Order: sequence, then structure tokens, then C-alpha cells
Amino acid sequence: MKRSISSIPQLYRNVRRWTEILSVLSKYGLADWLSRLNIELLKDQLKSSTGGSLARESHHTRIRLALNELGPTFIKLGQLLSTRPDLVGGELATELQKLQTQVSPDDFEYVRTTVETELGQPLDALFDAFDEEPVASASIGQVHRAKICDGPEVVVKVQHQGIDRVVNTDLDILAGLAQLAERVDEFKAYRPEAVVADLARSMRREIEFGREERNLVQFATIFDGESQIKIPAPVEELSTTRVLTMERLEGVKVSDIESLKQSGADLDDIAKRLAEAYLRMIFQEGFFHADPHPGNILVLRGNVIGLLDFGMVGRISERMREDIEEMLLAIMGKDVPILSTLIRRLGSIPPDMNEGAFANDLAEFVGTYSTTSLDRFNLSLALGDMMSMIRRHRITLPSEVAMLIKVLIALEGTGQKLSPKMSIMELMHPFRQSLLLRRLSPTRHAKKVRRIMLQLEQLAEDLPSRLGQIIEQIQLGKFDVHLDHRRLGPSVNRLVMGLMTSALFLGSSVMLSMQVPPILLPGEGLWGIRDLSILGLLGIMTSMAMGGRLMLAIRKSGNLDRQS
Repeated sequence: MKRSISSIPQLYRNVRRWTEILSVLSKYGLADWLSRLNIELLKDQLKSSTGGSLARESHHTRIRLALNELGPTFIKLGQLLSTRPDLVGGELATELQKLQTQVSPDDFEYVRTTVETELGQPLDALFDAFDEEPVASASIGQVHRAKICDGPEVVVKVQHQGIDRVVNTDLDILAGLAQLAERVDEFKAYRPEAVVADLARSMRREIEFGREERNLVQFATIFDGESQIKIPAPVEELSTTRVLTMERLEGVKVSDIESLKQSGADLDDIAKRLAEAYLRMIFQEGFFHADPHPGNILVLRGNVIGLLDFGMVGRISERMREDIEEMLLAIMGKDVPILSTLIRRLGSIPPDMNEGAFANDLAEFVGTYSTTSLDRFNLSLALGDMMSMIRRHRITLPSEVAMLIKVLIALEGTGQKLSPKMSIMELMHPFRQSLLLRRLSPTRHAKKVRRIMLQLEQLAEDLPSRLGQIIEQIQLGKFDVHLDHRRLGPSVNRLVMGLMTSALFLGSSVMLSMQVPPILLPGEGLWGIRDLSILGLLGIMTSMAMGGRLMLAIRKSGNLDRQS
């Protein structure tokens, strides 16, 4: 349900977390300001969590570092934005792909307690062996090696302590901030509420391990009978919403090229089969593994490909699959009108878009890539350029399409590290033929006719009553047309002013406590007062002035919600 502006006070329910966020943002905002000053001494005053100078980093790098320091939810936000070059641009999207979700692991006693509570038995009664040290610790949980009593070797994924509370707190804060951002023209183009809504869905799905278990079962069904693709099987009786036990896969990461060569693996064949597996998931099943980075792909004994981590998956409708494939074929076929139609059908077009400029950019784009043969077609470069063009004309794509494009780009990148000559476009031909056969299928056309008939039936039922209501309103003289100007009224302005004042006060307080240079009264100081941050002091004074002005405005109007 859409949040109203009255819900903004919810941002203050978690004061401690809100203060932490403001502290980090203040530090990185100050670093951004210092980076524009030509004072070398000041540029080394603010450090990242790794000890590097923040002011000497690029703007995009500082954004990534800030999100990383803010924790799991914000890291996931960055990862989500990395799939949206149509919103944030290709350069920032590329930088955000470097975000890693490695976090400090929980104590083993917590892990033991969680497993025993969730599974209802002592750890020793369930497992012959259970490694206390995790093999990995990501944003949502950590993974331990184990061996089931009188059973196979497995890995056990355990949720971090209090992760659901942390995620819900951060999502609450982000939702309120996104609502405010929607009212600012500069930020509105980034669709903040939609981005946060996508993030919330993704995070809540990842927190529920039962969903990942079902994903494992579904993908195992897709590749049933395929001996060269391995999906780890979940252990249902040892899995809950907070604990997931699954088959252990032992192999070499697909990124470890040297080890693969030493083992005698056929890299060209592995790259081809990996790409075909993903194309099958996308263009035949419409359900795909959405995180194909090298850490989630193993080469097992016998050159079998193992896929890991099914917390993030993508789904696309049959129509969307057809549109995406036709888009790729339109590029190769120099068909600018079809490409334009498909982009318009998939995306959201701004009403004031320059049609002539868009048509010229499309023609130039198609002309650049249409002369390339299939075996030499660089899909990653083509999709990257197309996303840049889409963003330039302020066209926004559905999150599913943006995710799919990211997967295709990552897939080609991984495949070409194994086999530089691999071409995704060339491997798509068999899938195009199967898609054409599905389009001609009588079953597909029967489903389409039935869907249209149901829509017409619903329209026939609703139309008389809707027309009757309109006529009745006209007769009563109550038929009005309302235009929503969507402007920030005085009350909203005051709320925004209050948030800005609070943010400035807290950020300045942090600068004072951190003694951010330049420093006033260094050394012994005066009357016991020393080492005051000039910037922090100025910020405190400014926030007090802003607060006083706000109180006067409220007192003058007599009512915070008064509109005049």
C-alpha cells in the first residue's frame, strides 16, 4: 500500500540507526566537499573503513564505500542499482557491481542455538560433524560445512542474529526517504519509491530460506536428466525459514582459469554449456538464476557445472521473453522501427521526450552493431550502449528486464574469460527456432483467445454499472474533474525542513566529536574548551537558526497542517 506523507514520523522510531546512517552520510558528504578543494592536507583527514583517503577517491567509489559501510540492506540496495544503468548510468552501475556482502560471522554458540531451536534437536544428534568456522559469511547468513549422522556431507546456511530486525528497520527508513525524494524533481527521475519497493521484495525473499529451498527444487526439476548441470539438493527435514541444509558441491570456481587448465578441463565446452544452460532458463523457462558471478559457478569432477546460491532469481513472462529476443534480432537486422516499438512497449516513455533525437540515436545504435557477424557480436557492449541511450532519453525499464540484461552481460563476461570466442548471440539461434514453434502452437493461441474472452466478459459486466454511476453523478451535479498538481504544500515543506535541520544537527555533532579539521582552539584551548571542529560548530549554529525559523513559522500559522 502506498505510504502517505503522514507516515514520515516513522523515520524517527529508530533513532540509533537513523543517527548511524546520518553519521556515515555526513562523513562521505564532507569527503565529497573536501575532494573539490585544492588543499592537499585536508584531503587525507577522512578515512574509509579500510584506511584509504575518502577525498582522493572518485565520486562513484565514495558512493559504493558509503553503501558498504551502511550495512547489508544498503549493500543490497547498491547491488539492485547495479542492475539499473537505465536509472543511475553505466559508470555508477559498474562501480556498484564491486559491492561485496562479506560480513563478520556470528559466534558459533549463536549458530548452535539457532540450529537446535529451529530443528528441535541437539546439534550432535543431527550431525556427525559441524565445522565451527564458516566457509562464507554474507549479508543474510553464514555457511558451515557439516556431515549428517549416517548421511552425506552437506552445507548449512544459518541466518545472522537479528537480521530480520535490521532489514525491517532499514527498509522503513528507506521507504520514508524515498517518499520524500519522489517530491523532488531532481530525484524523481530515479523512481526512488519503486526502487525501494523492489529492494524490499528482494530482501524479504532472501530472508525467507524456505523460498530458496523451493527455488532449488524447481531448478533441479528444470535440469532433471541433464548430467552436466548440477543443482545442490536441499535436505527438507533439516531446513526451516532460518536454516537451510543442502548438498555440498566440491569443485573449482569458474574464475580459477589456471586450475581448470591444469585439470585438463575443456574451457570452450564449459563456456558453451554454461551459456546454453542460462539461455534455456531465460528463453524456455522464463525462470533464471539471477546471480551468475564466478563465485556461484563451480566446475565439478567430469567437467560438470554446479550452480550455487538461489536466493536471487528472476522471472519474466512469455511476452517479455519474446520482446527481448525480438529486440536483439532487430539490432542484427537493422530494423529501427521494430526496435523503437519494442523499447516503447517494454519501457516507460516520458511525455516530453524528443522523438527526433531518440530516432536518430536508435538509427546510429543499430548502424553501429548491425554490421557485426554473430560470432563476433559483443552483446555486453551492445546492451551497455543501449542502456546508456535509454537513460539519456529518461526511459525507465521494468526491474525484471533490467535484471535480465545484467545477467546476460555477466554471463557473456564469465563465458569469454573461459573462451574468448564465445558468442551469446550465436548460441541463441536454436532457442529462436523453439520460440517460433511455441508462437505457432495451437495451445498458445487457445490460451491467448481465452484470456481475451475473459477480459471482454469482465468489461461487459462492469461497463453498464460504471456508465450508470457517471450518468447519476452528472444528473446530481457532482461530476467533477480534479487535477492533482502534486506540489509540496506548506506542511510538507515544514516536514522536509525539520528533517534537514535534524540531519544537519546530527551530522555537525558527529564532526565535532570526530574533531574534523579545520580546528578552533587547538592544544590547551580556552576555559577548558578546545579542539572544536569549525565546520561542525558552523553546522550546529546553522541548524539552530533553521530550527528557530521553523518554530516561528509554526507559531505564526498556528497549525502545522495549515495550508495558507
